[in-house]
Amino acid sequence: MDREWNDSQPIYRQLRDRVVAMILDGVLKEGDPLPSVRTVAAEYRVNPLTVLKGYQQLVDEELVEKRRGLGMFIKAGVRNLLLQGERQKFLAEEWPRIHATMLRLGLTPEELLEAGAPRRSRTKAKPEEH
Repeated sequence: MDREWNDSQPIYRQLRDRVVAMILDGVLKEGDPLPSVRTVAAEYRVNPLTVLKGYQQLVDEELVEKRRGLGMFIKAGVRNLLLQGERQKFLAEEWPRIHATMLRLGLTPEELLEAGAPRRSRTKAKPEEH
């Protein structure tokens, strides 16, 4: 997890969002335990109640489950559920702005794909001289 916090939203919400990103990225998998509240609080220098509030959001959203005496664990099927939700959110909230910018700048989908593709070496290998 990133150790920097921004002022745009509460830390507990940023913590929740980071756990969601880790699930989507495959860093945390279904059945994996979340780090303990104390560990996260100490490592990121935040109040344990802040960590608990972020974790509680994950429980309330049914993304993780509490196991008494064991901790909190990523629930089965959560990654696919999150993917669907994040895709819908992207299409509803972010894509309209991106599309408007593309139109404003006269960018084509092909140009975007080309710009996002990994850069190939621009120099061709020289044939070996015999």
